[in-house]
Amino acid sequence: MQGSESLLREEGGLQVIHTSLFRMGTNSLATAYRMLGYTVFHGLDDMKQETWSLIEEAAEATWPSAPDARPRPPFARADWDRLWGARYDIVTDHGGPFAAQLISAYPAAKVVIVQRDFDEWWPSFRSQLLDPLFSPRAQPFIFLGWHVLGIRAGHAMRKEHFGFFGARSRAEIEANARATYDSYFETVRRLVPEERRLEYALGDGWEPLCTFLGKDVPDVPFPHTNNRKLHSEEHQRTVKSIYLASANRVMPWIAGAAAVALAGWYTVQS
Repeated sequence: MQGSESLLREEGGLQVIHTSLFRMGTNSLATAYRMLGYTVFHGLDDMKQETWSLIEEAAEATWPSAPDARPRPPFARADWDRLWGARYDIVTDHGGPFAAQLISAYPAAKVVIVQRDFDEWWPSFRSQLLDPLFSPRAQPFIFLGWHVLGIRAGHAMRKEHFGFFGARSRAEIEANARATYDSYFETVRRLVPEERRLEYALGDGWEPLCTFLGKDVPDVPFPHTNNRKLHSEEHQRTVKSIYLASANRVMPWIAGAAAVALAGWYTVQS
């Protein structure tokens, strides 16, 4: 693996492709990777508006049949660098659905596979990812977020989920869930030779991960973060921060437009 590490240092880009799905311990692994010295992207930590726009572009390029996808060519290495590779060593949660594309774009990267049992994972994914995104209460926020504040988060997540599950509705996501899950992990294992990948189970601790990555084992317990309650709270804080940041950007324009409208009204009244 030494040759691969040397190539990565020369080329830049992702050093490790974390192959897993939302609600499969991605936040705990992101924390662990950071403790080992990596620069890590996790959606709950870094969700700038420009990142959402690029994730939406990636979803459209990867799954052109997703509802409302705009035509665009498949992402090349330069596009993945623009999204993640130029700034991060590892991507956890949002990189998972794009694993096959990232494996192709970064052929020297090591691959860590984390697979939770489907029956344990799916209820968590459904309640923490699908319910907030597709609930009737979320629709006005998605609409206003885009048309008033320019936020693409809801659209990006919808396209990512629809595309990954080969669906055009929430019901189709549910119907396709098990087959997509099985196909995803089968595809990754077919693409990556055994010597380039680590099959990591949640609870394995530091030893197998550090051995695979060539890192010293930290003298601290392995992090365990982001249970369902904590994820929900952190998600709400992230959404709130996105909306507040966007509102702060557009408020001067709204105030200016209001002032012009008011001035026009006074002129008419005069």
